[in-house]
Amino acid sequence: MSALLQTNMPDLKLLNRGKVRDLYDVQGNLLLVASDRLSAFDVIMNQGIPGKGRMLTELSLFWFDLFKPIVGNHLISADVGAMPAEVHKYRDQLEGRTMYCKRAEIFQVECVVRGYIVGSGWKDYQKTGEICGHKLPAGLQLAQKLPQVLFTPATKAPQGQHDENIDFETMCGIVGKDTATELRELTIKLYTTAADYAAKKGIIIADTKFEFGLHNGRIILCDEVLTPDSSRFWDARAYKVGTSPESFDKQIVRDWLEKQPWNKKAPAPDLPPEIVKRTADRYAEVVRLLKS
Repeated sequence: MSALLQTNMPDLKLLNRGKVRDLYDVQGNLLLVASDRLSAFDVIMNQGIPGKGRMLTELSLFWFDLFKPIVGNHLISADVGAMPAEVHKYRDQLEGRTMYCKRAEIFQVECVVRGYIVGSGWKDYQKTGEICGHKLPAGLQLAQKLPQVLFTPATKAPQGQHDENIDFETMCGIVGKDTATELRELTIKLYTTAADYAAKKGIIIADTKFEFGLHNGRIILCDEVLTPDSSRFWDARAYKVGTSPESFDKQIVRDWLEKQPWNKKAPAPDLPPEIVKRTADRYAEVVRLLKS
């Protein structure tokens, strides 16, 4: 199976081509198409991961359904046949990898939540003893479960730049205190619901990020949800405090790239077929485990 790196639907109005998703306007609503593109160190790789877009879409739809009792979402339909007629002729590009969605006014913050100390949070803790304004006990180890779930928002950086961690007060200045408080409560509730579910499947969700928007005056969940691209999934069987656990994501690609003579700027080196396959297998494994 070859990877879909870029949609080609000239009759539709392309709004944006992101690192992974192509976004179209269809009758005033949004058509989100998850390609098989993969980025690492903010550079899009020359090779995609076959089936990745379908797996991302499958997982997002799964979580949208699980979260319905908690919050609404932007999904209108994931069935190409139920979408407007002008998209039907592109079924071969869209099947299994697209969501037809309501437009929402997206809040300009990333709603990040952490249950374990790793990544940028670990680096911040080592320097300051804090993560995004949260003072933490001394002596925590890498990958240790945090004493409590932390809401650590970030700015939404332009493409090619890194999101910047902010504290809750700064978030209040961006979206308002009442909205920030509601987004924080929603984020933590969604994370704990997902983490409890995943734990029963042998998966630890170390951290994740959500995107919310406003539609008809109500906050709804948007974009992708709890995929390997937006979350850190660990195998509970291999988890060990003090070491950085292997993730169900593109870490295989990052590790390979770190060993290459590359300055982490485009163009990226070509990925070997075995790295592509191992990465695809890793994505497929977490989908299988979560939906088993």
